[in-house]
Amino acid sequence: MSESGRRGPNNSGNRDGGGRDNRGPRGESNRDAQGRERNRGPQRGFSANAPSQRTRRADPARLVAFEVLRAVASEDAYANLVLPSRIRHHHLDKRDAGFATELSYGALRGQGTYDAVLAKCVDRPLAQLDPAVLDALRLGAHQLLAMRVPAHAALDQTVGLARAVIGAGPSSLINAVLRKVTARTLSEWLDHLLEYETDETKIASVRHAHPEWIVRALRQSLVMHGRPASEITELLEADNAAPVVNLVALPGIGSLDEALESGATPGELVIDSALPSGGDLGRMSSIREGTTRVQDVGSQLVARAVVGVNLGHIANGEKWLDLCAGPGGKAALLAALAHQEGATLLANEPAEHRAKLVSQALSAVPADAWTVRVGDGRDVGTEQPETFDRVLVDVPCSGLGALRRRPESRWRRTPKDLADLGPLQRELLNSAIDAVKPGGVVAYVTCSPHPAETIAVVSDVMRKREDLEQIDAGAALDAVSLTGSLGAGHELTAQLWPHVHQTDAMFLALIRKKP
Repeated sequence: MSESGRRGPNNSGNRDGGGRDNRGPRGESNRDAQGRERNRGPQRGFSANAPSQRTRRADPARLVAFEVLRAVASEDAYANLVLPSRIRHHHLDKRDAGFATELSYGALRGQGTYDAVLAKCVDRPLAQLDPAVLDALRLGAHQLLAMRVPAHAALDQTVGLARAVIGAGPSSLINAVLRKVTARTLSEWLDHLLEYETDETKIASVRHAHPEWIVRALRQSLVMHGRPASEITELLEADNAAPVVNLVALPGIGSLDEALESGATPGELVIDSALPSGGDLGRMSSIREGTTRVQDVGSQLVARAVVGVNLGHIANGEKWLDLCAGPGGKAALLAALAHQEGATLLANEPAEHRAKLVSQALSAVPADAWTVRVGDGRDVGTEQPETFDRVLVDVPCSGLGALRRRPESRWRRTPKDLADLGPLQRELLNSAIDAVKPGGVVAYVTCSPHPAETIAVVSDVMRKREDLEQIDAGAALDAVSLTGSLGAGHELTAQLWPHVHQTDAMFLALIRKKP
């Protein structure tokens, strides 16, 4: 969200961003309440920087954003989980909640670019700053460079936030640094920072706020999945755009009527989906009951693809498996489809607390259609060999395909994560293959386009077995999409993209065990 001239509480008329008049407390032009003289020029009012004029309180919306950044940095928290609770805690209305959301996500998303700007404005390495001060500076920089907040309001409110929650000393530093930030627009800062840079990866990293290794990884991913490397700029820009919220009505259970009556529009890519017009989705009874859910359309498509793939037909009594079910979004859609088709779903999740989330997600579906198992997915193939007709294995991955939804993750992930996750991904896929019946199908899914997590895993596993064959995943996605021509397929695998399909970058491979 961006807005023009956002005012602090109780602001009106010709006031600064902190809700205080630009005059002295009694309207005098030259003396404060104690009779001390300021700004001796006969026509000048008090400076907005005078101690008596500075905002000394934290604007609630900005305080929420600050608390989110602090939780992300100090507690390794996820912004999308922390933000709603802080909004409720501070009782923000719809307008302030939107401002806090944009400020939180925008500051986290643009952290790399803002840090490059701030490094030019601070007289020491950023690593030597108190982490809380650095978070406040990032919030101020985002307001000044990327939101339609007047500079005086952004400065005053950020300094007021610092005075209220960090201290008077740090607030002076923040004020001085942010005043330097105001010397240039974002475009001017980028030109200044990159004036002598010739490395395209470094340029893209600063301009689009992605670590250099992710820029390289995404460029490679485009090429490996059959798209031109020149699309990298569009992809990075899509990562930085606010993600579209998608709804899904559980088939045969939920309805989109309430959402459509509230202004939502029917989804264009997949049946039973909709795009809400905004507002608090938690107020919808169907959302509270779990019969309508928030779920990216890419996740909807891959879940429907494993059910829609042609195995002759769906026989009554089929057994389906979601091997990595937490937190339960795809499992809920699969369970609803299983209930329609006379099948049953086993949802497996190794972590106890996440298994409870899966059970909650599935609670809207009749209980005879599903079961939750708590255990290591790598053991299912051994414990229940050749048991299931259809298996979805949405493996733990780097999440490089969902950077727009998880703004902090781009700064947390490292190339080492890919190496660490690779063995687990292969073990889970092998377990899924062992668990599927001859003639059955396994859907290997990641929320990452990186070749090391997608094509390489599938190729490695299939190369070591002779009982497998790939099914055209692109055709399977087309078959369950409303357009019928997503264009996501490449050499039997399928890759969705934010800049092409307006979805998370979901990867899908369909593997059939030969009869």
